Amino acid sequence: MRFRIIVLLAIFISMTPISQSASVENQLEPLSFLPQWRPQAQFAGFYVALEKGFYRQNGIDLQFIQGGPDRSPVSYLMHRKADVVTLWLSNAIQLAASGADVVNLAQVVQRSALMMVSRKSSGIVSPVDMDGKKIALWPAHFQIQPRAFFDKFHLNVHAVTAANTLNLFLRGGVDVALVMWYNEYHTLMTYGIDPDELNTIFFHDYDLNFPEDGIYTLGDTWFKRGDLLCRFVLASLAGWNYAFEHPEEALDIVIPIMEQNFVPANRIHQRWMLDRMQNLLDPGRDGTTAFELKEADFQRVVHILHNENLIMTSPNFEYFSKGCVHHASK
Repeated sequence: MRFRIIVLLAIFISMTPISQSASVENQLEPLSFLPQWRPQAQFAGFYVALEKGFYRQNGIDLQFIQGGPDRSPVSYLMHRKADVVTLWLSNAIQLAASGADVVNLAQVVQRSALMMVSRKSSGIVSPVDMDGKKIALWPAHFQIQPRAFFDKFHLNVHAVTAANTLNLFLRGGVDVALVMWYNEYHTLMTYGIDPDELNTIFFHDYDLNFPEDGIYTLGDTWFKRGDLLCRFVLASLAGWNYAFEHPEEALDIVIPIMEQNFVPANRIHQRWMLDRMQNLLDPGRDGTTAFELKEADFQRVVHILHNENLIMTSPNFEYFSKGCVHHASK
């Protein structure tokens, strides 16, 4: 599958003559980037773009800052320790609503991967069956969708906030666990649980779709360096296209980086993650352009954040969304 894109620069990256590439690399501009978590296939496109030289071919000398629990992308962005970061859309909207000058350059993940799982033996087959049940939730912004889900179905649940939901779920300490489709859900399979033993609820099936990983910068950085930032976005898009067309090579790039950063690297699990990312980056909706933030998705998340009393004001979509893919195609 190739993304449905209307941008020629992403194609230009792979077709640039060597002499022209050398000329571009003599005029490299520095840029720093921090993804929101540790190295893994969730960010494969960025690592592939770096390894294959796509950033350099677009005149970018990229400082790739490795993410992790000790490096908050919000803090790094607001304190100007990173020019560009990835954030979840809900997190970025909350920042913008609080007055932070945060803008979206591109929406990488188009469809929410957050989901809830329960064992079929628990008798939970529909939302109403969760009433009164123990449900393991991650902290902070991960709770927004499940709590909106509970409100939507008027559920009174016993929420247990915990960092490691799988242990609680595996030991029967909770009836339902919050997991990511591309990560913990597959981890359950590696623990020997057959998918047929589980019931799954995807929030995007209940009008609670929160597009997740997006590329963000500060507003003044955009106004000063917009062309450079859009070249970063399009080089990243080319990296994702390449990763999906050459998945084994992409894993050959990502896994050594994981190992260098002491992150457990299981190739089968990372291949699952990469395959799921392909589904999430291009969900096949009519009219969807890769890396595009749809205004309907933005307004949906704003509406839910309002209903949950998590924001008091609504960011302006026209200012918030810089749309590098469309910007570069004009």
